[in-house]
Amino acid sequence: MQRRNEEGSDMEDQQRVPRVPVTLSSASVYPLTVHDAFAIAKDVGYDGLEVLVTGNQASQSATALMALMDKYQLPIMAIHAPTLLLTQQVWGSAWAKIERSVILAKAVGASVVVAHPPFRWQGNYAEGFVEGVRRLTDSTGMKIAVENMYPWRSRGRESSKMYLPHWNPVPEDYRHVTWDFSHAAIAAMNSRQVFEDLGDRLTHVHLCDGLDNGKDEHLVPGLGTQPVVESLNFLRDSQWDGVVAVEVSTRKARQAGQKEEWLGQTLEFARQHLSINQDSERVTK
Repeated sequence: MQRRNEEGSDMEDQQRVPRVPVTLSSASVYPLTVHDAFAIAKDVGYDGLEVLVTGNQASQSATALMALMDKYQLPIMAIHAPTLLLTQQVWGSAWAKIERSVILAKAVGASVVVAHPPFRWQGNYAEGFVEGVRRLTDSTGMKIAVENMYPWRSRGRESSKMYLPHWNPVPEDYRHVTWDFSHAAIAAMNSRQVFEDLGDRLTHVHLCDGLDNGKDEHLVPGLGTQPVVESLNFLRDSQWDGVVAVEVSTRKARQAGQKEEWLGQTLEFARQHLSINQDSERVTK
């Protein structure tokens, strides 16, 4: 009986066709290394990786990354520029971080560079960010997808406007946007509606979940309040041509194998809601 059930499950999986590739962000295994991210992605069954550039030398080296791609037979589909607070010391000036990320992405065959909006205190870089991203996109052909952030609050009020031109990329003149569900939860935004509003500008998605509690938790989908299922279904049904990168925090994992368990659950969740049933598609045709 067990064999028949397994065979039936395998047959059902074969009938479901994934419309969107699902990659693992190396941020999901932080503070482990990019090498660990490749190993876990291979073991769990991801389609590729998004590499966050950090102080780890392998994450900065095209040679090292291509060696890992060859070893694990997995592509790198996106490079996340070191524009986080924790990577402020990586690659020097603000524009150097973006420019070197583009060079790295081209070297490893990635089609997207993810970047956070500037902090207000970053002066000329922040003031000229929108135009600078456009110029760099035009000159290199790389999709530089600016990620949504969230208002910083103190005692329930927005304490200061931390980002320029804004934490919300939707009304800004960016050609490419990365959308993060955890950040959207803090900002109390409806991701399903945003996906529709962004249209072709939605280039990349960080899959996770979150709560409107001021904490950037990057939960396993289903543990927060974001309409993640509806949002993924929208991407599937609209024949979206971007990439979903799982960015779930596993830092609180304590038991052996718990990181892999959470990342496996998220991959299964993503494929369930991004795939179509082959038989159903035949009927509609």
